Amino acid sequence: MLVEALKEFGVMEVPGNADNPRILGWQRELQAAGLGRDYGGFYDADAIPWCGLFMAVTAHRANVERRPERNPPKLYLSALAWTAFGKAIPKSAAALGDVLVFKRSGGGHVGLYVGHDTSAFHVLGGNQSDRVTISRLSKQRLVAVRRPAYLARPVNVRPIVLGSSGSLSVNEA
Repeated sequence: MLVEALKEFGVMEVPGNADNPRILGWQRELQAAGLGRDYGGFYDADAIPWCGLFMAVTAHRANVERRPERNPPKLYLSALAWTAFGKAIPKSAAALGDVLVFKRSGGGHVGLYVGHDTSAFHVLGGNQSDRVTISRLSKQRLVAVRRPAYLARPVNVRPIVLGSSGSLSVNEA
């Protein structure tokens, strides 16, 4: 999933009332694939939180075998719905490419593990400062670690220790 996510790195919301057609296109792509709840008519602006949408399109594109257990959750726009994705992993065992679910004021946030330092996870996700980027999120906010249902676990799925640099994200909405 990490490779698919990186293809969208840097995509960002359009400032003001305009919307990024690429972000809105992710919703149409998922709808055309028949995945999740039909958000057509509801998801019509990139001002609506889109971390779950980013994760859903990433999971869909990475699921080349079209295995149902690798599909995004039905309510994928809800970050906290990702606590049911894949296989539960102990929080202390988070590794490259795992799905991390966080709590935040007013809801949740979801993204992919790219590393950790002593106090934070480094997360590749959507709607982080209104773009697809890597942000540091406090380990104390972590709700769940979920690993995609691999047929064979890739050898690069391992913890990545990084230096503590940059500020902590406090609200990804």
